[in-house]
Amino acid sequence: MSRSDVADESVRPAPSVMQHAIRLLVLLDGCGESVVQGDPKGCVAVIRAELRLQALDFWLRNPDYLAGELLTMVEAGALDTAEYLQVVEGLLNNSEPDLHWYPMPRWHHGAYETIDDAFSVLSAYGLAKVTRKGGIKKTARSQFFLTEAGRKAVEDLRTEKVLSWYTDQVELVALVAGADIGSKLKKRQYKQAEYARTKLGTNIAPIHDGVRERLAAVQTMAAGVAGEGAS
Repeated sequence: MSRSDVADESVRPAPSVMQHAIRLLVLLDGCGESVVQGDPKGCVAVIRAELRLQALDFWLRNPDYLAGELLTMVEAGALDTAEYLQVVEGLLNNSEPDLHWYPMPRWHHGAYETIDDAFSVLSAYGLAKVTRKGGIKKTARSQFFLTEAGRKAVEDLRTEKVLSWYTDQVELVALVAGADIGSKLKKRQYKQAEYARTKLGTNIAPIHDGVRERLAAVQTMAAGVAGEGAS
């Protein structure tokens, strides 16, 4: 059953603080850049702006938008067609991605949900830390660090039958995001009409059916090309 069959597809039980913390942890591990001299000791990766972290979290918790980005990359020739059409189909049709679908509300800078409580959990266990860069003359910016203990925790997640979904999925998020800064990621997300026209403070609507239609068209085209090659 597609999400369009649900009476109100923007309604979804809110994820727990622990679920949010796990997502942020794997995003730091899978999408963070290496630390440099001057960064806090004992840290191994960092995401240097909350705007980027929020954009990454949006893709992790909205598999249909992630599928749409992967399909765009396939259409552009940036990804292997046969392999990633299967990945896209799995994101749309398999039950597990839907179980991890948690809409985000849209605010002035796009998808946003407070991360303070989730990071408090990570900080309490020594898995991550937040620092502020800037001051009176320059707007302070949060930086989000993964500690050595946090990386070990992610390695442990990979061996868990249920939680390993997060570590697998974040690889696709990293592939889609590349090294783009948060503002560029947000601009890409705003290209989706459903995202852009969502009223402030309400959940961003899914695009499951639209991506499914695009997938069918690309699959048909790919099958035609394969048939021509075989003849």
